[in-house]
Amino acid sequence: MQHIVASGRNGSGPYPQKEIVVSVNAAEKALVLAEALPYIRRFSGKTIVIKYGGNAMTDDALKEGFAKDIVLLKLVGINPVVVHGGGPQINELLERVGKEGKFIQGMRVTDQETMDVVEMVLGGLVNKEIVSLINTHGGKAVGLTGKDGHFIRAEKMFLSDESEDKIDIGQVGEISSIDPALVSLLDRQDFIPVVAPIGVGSKGEAYNINADLVAGKLAETLNAEKLILMTNTPGVLDKEGKLLTGLTAEQVDSLFADGTIHGGMLPKISSALDAARSGVNTVHIIDGRVPHALLLEIMTDDGVGTMIRAS
Repeated sequence: MQHIVASGRNGSGPYPQKEIVVSVNAAEKALVLAEALPYIRRFSGKTIVIKYGGNAMTDDALKEGFAKDIVLLKLVGINPVVVHGGGPQINELLERVGKEGKFIQGMRVTDQETMDVVEMVLGGLVNKEIVSLINTHGGKAVGLTGKDGHFIRAEKMFLSDESEDKIDIGQVGEISSIDPALVSLLDRQDFIPVVAPIGVGSKGEAYNINADLVAGKLAETLNAEKLILMTNTPGVLDKEGKLLTGLTAEQVDSLFADGTIHGGMLPKISSALDAARSGVNTVHIIDGRVPHALLLEIMTDDGVGTMIRAS
């Protein structure tokens, strides 16, 4: 290992001269910590909504790193709010009970039996695992679904086919309103909210909602400083596969129009764009496969994804 040799006291007075040996790795870490200071100052007291998903939710090392990052953000005065998905885990449990998952236009068809599985996985297994990991590393996380306090109100979503006919996909919802009081209360008491994307209808029925949409709408409602969407891609890519590190809302519209943004990225980027246009200062699409991607994006000069601003 290479070392940097730094001089100690110069030998005058009662102190003997000595050499202080500092490893290059340690010196680099010190520089990174110093680099983080202006970002800590800027974002202390601010709310950051993080959509947690992809490989970061399934790889053990990445899960541990994510939990540590969330705790560190809270300790330096930032208020993280976590919204998580759980598609692969839902698919796994559906297979175990012998039920085939069906999708139309990328949306999960959610009958009553599937909704029971969704609630079990998102509101139970996945949510409690995330809460436990954060708490194990010194945080104070609390798990929620939109049914708690009915803070995420939803109504039934219908899809449309080419003839504009409505397609019923079951208990899939779109957000009608979010009451920020419960999440804000937890923030003020130094808790870390961990939200499963399940909404509640006017009759108390549960709705499965896209986690990106919940994260985006929650960021708007909380007047968040940032919305961060963790994905399994480096960010928004151009037609040649090159990462686009900074985009305005107008540029994103152009990428929609020419088909550069398509498929599974459409709802994610649409949610990001809506949040940016509704007052969220910056929206970030980051690669959750990168260890400590959250800290790299928030606390360093370089970042690891695409940043979207309204203008």
